[in-house]
Formats: sequence, C-alpha cells, structure tokens
Amino acid sequence: MGLHATYGLTRIINARGPYTPLGVSRSGEGVATAVAAALSEFFVMDELQQAADQALARFAGAEAGAVVHCTASAITLAVAAAMTGDSPERIAALPDTTGMPSAVVLPAGHTVNYGHPIVQAVRLAGAVPVVVGTEEGCTLDDVAAGLARPDVACLLLVSSRLVRGAGVELSEAVTLAHHRGVPVVIDGAAQDFRAGELLLTGADLVTVSGQKYLGSPTAGLVVGRAELVAAVRAQEQGIGRAMKASKEAVVGVLAALEARGELDMAAWQKQQVEKVADFVERAGAVRGITAASVPDPTGLPFERARLEVDPAVSGMDAASLAAALRSGSPSIWVMPGRQGSAELLLELVPLVPAEIDSILARLAELLPA
Repeated sequence: MGLHATYGLTRIINARGPYTPLGVSRSGEGVATAVAAALSEFFVMDELQQAADQALARFAGAEAGAVVHCTASAITLAVAAAMTGDSPERIAALPDTTGMPSAVVLPAGHTVNYGHPIVQAVRLAGAVPVVVGTEEGCTLDDVAAGLARPDVACLLLVSSRLVRGAGVELSEAVTLAHHRGVPVVIDGAAQDFRAGELLLTGADLVTVSGQKYLGSPTAGLVVGRAELVAAVRAQEQGIGRAMKASKEAVVGVLAALEARGELDMAAWQKQQVEKVADFVERAGAVRGITAASVPDPTGLPFERARLEVDPAVSGMDAASLAAALRSGSPSIWVMPGRQGSAELLLELVPLVPAEIDSILARLAELLPA
C-alpha cells in the first residue's frame, strides 16, 4: 500500500509546478536515500552547515551559503542579518529594532503573496516595509526616494512570476542601493536554476528554495557575501532559532546539489522540450482546445504548455475546466492563466508519461468530440 491509500489521501497529478499546497516537488532517489540515512545518524550541525556552505558557494558562484528552514524564513533572516550584522546584542534584541536601521525598501509590484505577504516576512524580523512606486510600475527614482531615508536596512527585490507591473532592472536597482551604502536582498524563490545569474546583479544575498526544482526536503538556501551569510547563520541565537534547518534537510540539500552538478543540462532541456511538444500536439486535437508551448515568464530553462479554451465549442470556460480536472480522481491541478483569460498553463517538468497520458485522457473525457 502506498501512502495515499494508507492515510486516505487524495491522489494528485501536479501540473501546476512546485506548488507548496501540493507538497512542492518530487525528490530523486539519491536525495531520498541520503535523507533516510541522515535520519538515523548524529552530526555536529556546524560541520554539516559548513559542508553546505562550501557546496552552495560552488553551486551559485557565491562567497558563502547557508541552509535555513524555508525560503520564507530565509527572507526574514536575510532582513534580520542586514539590521544586526554579527552583533550578539542586536541579534538578541530582535524583533526590537531600537537603535538599528530597520526600513526595508521594496517596489510595490514586488509585494508578492506566496501564501502569506512578503511584507509580513519583513515585519517578522521587526523591520518596517517601505513600499515605493505603484502596482503599475516602479522607477529608479521611486527606489531612490525610498533609499533616501536615514534608517534603511536593505533593499528587497523579488524575481518571481508573481511580480506585477513594470519593474526596475534588478542590476540597476542594486547599483543604486550600493551607491547609498545599502545592501540588497533578492528573493529568488523558485529560481534555483538562476541563482548565479541573480547574484551577478551585484545582490548581497539571494534566497532560493531547496525543495522546488532542486528537489531537496523543505529548505531555504541563502547565498551571497560571506559576512552577511554569517549574520544569517548567527540569527540562530535569536529569532532564527525557530527557523533553523534540520539535519535531514541539510543532507538532502547536499544530495540535491550533487545531483544537479551531475545533470546533463542540454539533454535535460531537450527532454523538456520534447515532453511539452508531444503534449501540445495531442492536447491540440481535443475539442475546443488550442494548445501551444510558452516560455517560462521568469527565464527558467523550460517551457510550459498553454491551453486556450473556447467555451463556444467546449461548453465550459477555462476556470470550469480547471475545476473539473481537479474534481476527478486522480485530482489534476493546473495553473490558471492571466486573470480573466481563457487559458490554462501546465508545467510538465516533474510528470512521468503515465501522468501526462492521464491528463490527456481526462481532457478527452471532459471535452468529447
């Protein structure tokens, strides 16, 4: 019996991507084996984190790296590090920020909600979010106005498909902040493929998820300048105690980084292209569906499948089709398209051929010729 049968759980086909409410991702066999081995062992945790530091530095081309509980906590701890540095007194005082720079500047379009608002992740450190620009866009002048305050701790930028409006070029915003002596944190979330690229903007810290495309257990990865990474680690003596990584998480990250290093990226990308192309061809034959492949909006190295639904032909709109897919067994989850659009998006990266066949069979069942 599998876990779903043992515990009476819903069987899922996840075509929505690394989505936290669905358990995020699948770990490879090497990661699962390493995690299982870690659970029955003891470690000096500082030694384990040092091994992760070295592996993350190589992975991202950074000075240093650290593993924390998750990406949301990584944002809070990065903000805390910008306020306290390595001062034991300041670390012990948080979330009381008396006498510290505590303003965190971020563009309005970067105030994303990934299950909770990113501004709440900032406030958890005791910091004060200072939102600049508007939902429609943010200019360098807007950022400069926010940075002109005397109490700025850091500039927080987000690289995510959730970002809204016309944004500033990340590297230009970083340069502007550095001219004012302000460190920059970039929340990369699902951007582990682009961690090194995000660091090349000049950012002082970049946070990414370990459990999304890397496929580790739940973990937040912080990479960047050595002194700030050390300040992130030092938060374990304060608010970061509740956000520390477990032994199995750190070992899982190490195993996931090793697997990524062994990955033939060219072959993997070719496989993803072929998987999406085959799906698009077959889905396009379903009544009322127009299918196409579309690039990832944040520059990740794969495409998604887009299904445009014609209600006049199919008898249901995109939202109704998504609900029908989800209500079946197994429950098929897809991404909604742009608000008010007639499209659905499917990410096929983690899916095996049998799951893709099941999606196509369900489409044909719901939209018969």
